[in-house]
Amino acid sequence: MNQNSGILIIFSFVVALIITFAATPLVQRLSFKVGAVDVPKDNRRMHKEPKALLGGLAIFYGFLVSVLCFGDFMVDKTINFNLLGILIGSLIVVVLGIFDDIKPRPAIFKFLIQIVAATIPVCLGVRVIAISNPFGDGLVRLPDWLSYGGSIFWIVGVTNAVNLIDGLDGLAAGVSSIAAVALLSVLLIEHVTSITLLVMAAALAGACFGFLPYNFNPAKLFMGDTGATFLGFSLACISIQGPFKTYVAFAVPFLVLGLPIFDTLFAIIRRLLKGQSIMAPDRGHLHHKLIDRGFSHKTTVVILYGLSAILATSAIVMLLTNVTRSLILIISVVLFGLFALTMFNRSGGETEQANSTDKEQKDEK
Repeated sequence: MNQNSGILIIFSFVVALIITFAATPLVQRLSFKVGAVDVPKDNRRMHKEPKALLGGLAIFYGFLVSVLCFGDFMVDKTINFNLLGILIGSLIVVVLGIFDDIKPRPAIFKFLIQIVAATIPVCLGVRVIAISNPFGDGLVRLPDWLSYGGSIFWIVGVTNAVNLIDGLDGLAAGVSSIAAVALLSVLLIEHVTSITLLVMAAALAGACFGFLPYNFNPAKLFMGDTGATFLGFSLACISIQGPFKTYVAFAVPFLVLGLPIFDTLFAIIRRLLKGQSIMAPDRGHLHHKLIDRGFSHKTTVVILYGLSAILATSAIVMLLTNVTRSLILIISVVLFGLFALTMFNRSGGETEQANSTDKEQKDEK
């Protein structure tokens, strides 16, 4: 990476951050005018009053302006079809999200539109074509059906995974910013020369950071499906380009996006075991579990930030060293986390018991 590339990365981050930050209050007003408002009506909602839903539109706007300013639309005197496909697909996802935030659409309809949106960048080259041979040297070319089908499945899956974790103030935006920074770090470590990939990752991170001041608890507005699906779609597209197409590096996106991916997998298994539709909403996500165990809203979000950062760090460690050292890091942190949770529960129980005793003593008096 040359000096000019570094300057472009910094500017793409800063521009996306500033524009998103400036556009968010305007989007908040627009949300109430068009009726894109989330009114709490069940126990899955963690807020108690109506909130604007179109915050994701500001995120997309900040990202788009930054990429248009600093992205490379011509590569070797030909159109950059990868970037074009991602922008077209993102626009479809965002438009779908806007309509869904104004008036919820059937899940199957949204799923089909997401497949269409994912197919566009995949057909324009955003896909995994070959992987390194895990049992020897060289690359193994994937058959077309697996290259196209697997890439579409990945993009749609991550799009919905990020959407599913958007259940607490600042959670999806924070986790996505961590993932974007991790992907950018890997691209820099691997000396990727594609300025477009670097700019997209930096712009995505900047847009998330620009939105977080309005979205962190207590949130002034939500990103809605508009923002959550856009973030998932963009992260998924970035994560199957450049160095991520090889066998070892392709494991990196699974760790970088591990939190939403694992939460989604557990949700699918949980709903299947209960005989429910996998698209049926419930209150069994990881953030709900932590809230139910007595953690505050902010503490829960910080815990999940930490978990996401640990997984992202493990991915980078694996890339720089080997899988074994990455696993050692993950296991060590998990053991520490379990110990911390145990201590929290004990201290929480002691505090509750002490409060109960004090109340009994006051009643006796």
